[in-house]
Amino acid sequence: MMMGAELLKGIRPATTAGSREAYVTLVTNRDYAMGATALARSIRLTGSSADVVVLFTGGVEADALLPLDRLGCRMVEVEHLSLSDGFNQRHARGNLHANAPFTKGRKPAFHSPLDNFCKLRLWQLIDYETCIFIDADAIVLRNVDRLFDYPEFSAAPNVYESLADFHRLNSGVFVARPSLATFDDMLRNLDQPDVFWRRTDQSFLESYFPDWHGLPVFMNMLQYVWFNLPDLWDWRQIGILHYQYEKPWEKDHPKAAALKPLIDLWHAYYTGYGIPEIASLSKPEQAAA
Repeated sequence: MMMGAELLKGIRPATTAGSREAYVTLVTNRDYAMGATALARSIRLTGSSADVVVLFTGGVEADALLPLDRLGCRMVEVEHLSLSDGFNQRHARGNLHANAPFTKGRKPAFHSPLDNFCKLRLWQLIDYETCIFIDADAIVLRNVDRLFDYPEFSAAPNVYESLADFHRLNSGVFVARPSLATFDDMLRNLDQPDVFWRRTDQSFLESYFPDWHGLPVFMNMLQYVWFNLPDLWDWRQIGILHYQYEKPWEKDHPKAAALKPLIDLWHAYYTGYGIPEIASLSKPEQAAA
């Protein structure tokens, strides 16, 4: 077991906390810095008074982070977790995707599975009582501050193809209570001999919190619902839209035509121009027509 000072290593906040609650995201490269810019702007537009915290790794150039600083985000530099060589080898991009291939969508070339475990550093943010983690490839469409009242660990189901997937969590949005004791325990459970987390942080968190509390699916609406489960899509209820698999900033990706209304919406939040009234947007069947 590590001591308190050791458990605060690997994380370097640039400023002090301005609230007891925070939205937290993770930026590991220039692409996700673009995503986080749209996300941060979307949170600001909801009128939330919570901090917006950006965990960023050394793989991000300083100029890519400037838009986030201008949006008033709290910038926190983080290191990769100190994990065994065997763990890192098993979860490297080539090995992980060979042993657990994605068959439902395409992961972009900039995706690095080992980066995902940096999410666990959220539990080191002990100057906050509650954090809502949101992946940088998501946008917030209305105020969701009520999620701060949800228990740890709360997450939405990984529903994008079938309602049968309600039993699986998606770690793109979750509610957590920072704690060095929890962080220490997580590290001891994460890097076990020969362990293989098939979906990286998602598989680990589902295992670590087996009794996870379910958030409404609208709090992490996965973009493939748009064409796979269109009857589930209701703009009036969606709080967070998550662009899983292909990213909205990618050029001409395989699902670009099918997802054009969602891609256009992301670009409006990224640029800050032409953001529509969400409730007035067309439903999937109307957009297809």
